[in-house]
Amino acid sequence: LIKVTLTRDRKMDHTSPRLVAPGEIITRETGFMRGHGTYSDGDDKLVASVAGVVERVNKLICVRPFKTRYNGEIGDVVVGRVTEVRTCSLRVQQKRWKIETFSRLDSVLLLSAINLPGGILRRRSAQDELMMRELLKESDLISAEVQQIFSDGALSLHTRSMKYG
Repeated sequence: LIKVTLTRDRKMDHTSPRLVAPGEIITRETGFMRGHGTYSDGDDKLVASVAGVVERVNKLICVRPFKTRYNGEIGDVVVGRVTEVRTCSLRVQQKRWKIETFSRLDSVLLLSAINLPGGILRRRSAQDELMMRELLKESDLISAEVQQIFSDGALSLHTRSMKYG
């Protein structure tokens, strides 16, 4: 039998890591700014909104969650799995692959953002679009670089270097 004792309020020290659960009071002290994973409970109490580790930087307190999704940055090299091949439809020219990179949204790899077989540099044609499924098909693993982050948080990838594929 393990006996667990919870303390309701502790002074904020930044020497030892502190684990918190959602709804747990982090501090009652005033003068701290609330960061990610926290909210203020009206009575100058700072409360955790996620389970995680309390981090303090000067007067800013945040809770780093145990489990989180990948937040991509331009230049990151990622490994992903192809989940969908989108070729030209009647209304919209898609010419892209959807890639699962364990970020908040699926990532996108455009036909124009890959090296063609043999390293040939030329404009992508309708023939290339028809061969998309031969280049990469569902469940293939790829290594790519984050080229752009869209306004909704989706990542645009590219494999235009010989070190990616």
